[in-house]
Amino acid sequence: MRLQVTQENLSKALGSVAKVANTRNTLPILGNVLLKTVDNRLSVSATNLDIGITYLIGSKISKEGSITVPARLMQDFVSNLPSGIIDLELDDYKLHVSSGKYKSTINGISAEEFPVMPDIGDATSMDIDSIILKKAIQQTVFASSSDETRPVLTGVYMYSHENDLFMVSTDSYRLAEKNLISIKQDVNLLIPSGAMQDLLRIIGDSSETVHIVYDDQQILFRVGEVDLVGRLIDGKYPPYRKLIPEDFEVEAVLSRSDFLNITKVSALFARESAGSITIKVDEISKQVSIDSVASQVGENTSSADAVVVGSGEVTINSRYLLDALNVFDGEKVKFSFNGKLDPILVTDPANKDYKHIIMPLRS
Repeated sequence: MRLQVTQENLSKALGSVAKVANTRNTLPILGNVLLKTVDNRLSVSATNLDIGITYLIGSKISKEGSITVPARLMQDFVSNLPSGIIDLELDDYKLHVSSGKYKSTINGISAEEFPVMPDIGDATSMDIDSIILKKAIQQTVFASSSDETRPVLTGVYMYSHENDLFMVSTDSYRLAEKNLISIKQDVNLLIPSGAMQDLLRIIGDSSETVHIVYDDQQILFRVGEVDLVGRLIDGKYPPYRKLIPEDFEVEAVLSRSDFLNITKVSALFARESAGSITIKVDEISKQVSIDSVASQVGENTSSADAVVVGSGEVTINSRYLLDALNVFDGEKVKFSFNGKLDPILVTDPANKDYKHIIMPLRS
């Protein structure tokens, strides 16, 4: 293998794929990236067996070939090289990398030992605008669970319902649901949250349409010259829709920035109580107030004006509320609930495509 690439392109490719490589895995090869010539381009790939990313970059190829090299070393080395042309030449299992006055030799492992993600078989496809998909991931993936004993909840559920495509995630304490686009085909995909976080990083500021291909076991996201392949989670997502109340006794519409600020202040006093805050909605004073108590340092009550229907109070985890408020775009938010132990719904009154549910704490 002998070729030339630009430092900018190779550094960007390595930065996109190397995070998937896992040096702590029992298979040493999984800590490497695969460099391979494909149709007069250089393919840069990494996988952890659950997720695989391939990045194609333009190159001037004199001799074809392939090799795997340590991902972190290769990424760190290339990112520190000056801008310009990088020469890559393979001699046996040694990759010679040179750029101007920089010359290095990196020991590699045969590409034949690198695992290959199975091809997606009888596949279905769809296209989603990258801006829409990026926002949907940002508004849902953080609510997924990290508890591996309940693997179904560690993913993001993408599915169709009444000709709309939805994305939802939950850790059983909160739930985020986003309505993306209208769609006619049947979709039922449970995607690992790790794959969605990697996809979010790959999309970045891209304005390209994301091409999605999937079968019963795998899903592929193509963004420009980058392919991300992930194994789907096997299991049935809980029927969460019946948990969302349709009517509420207490509703408050207020400035999102005001609500965010009083929650942040109250959270400072809630550290001793695992983030527990009590939100009070008062129809008479037309205010939403938040109480928090820290026995060692004091207590706090912060309030904001609101348009209110009904009165009541509910105790929740301040971190969950902050996470939710941070992913809304509108100037206003609606905070709705019934009894102290019923789910709380946070929405944007001007945009109905996103719902966030928070389960209350027992006060």
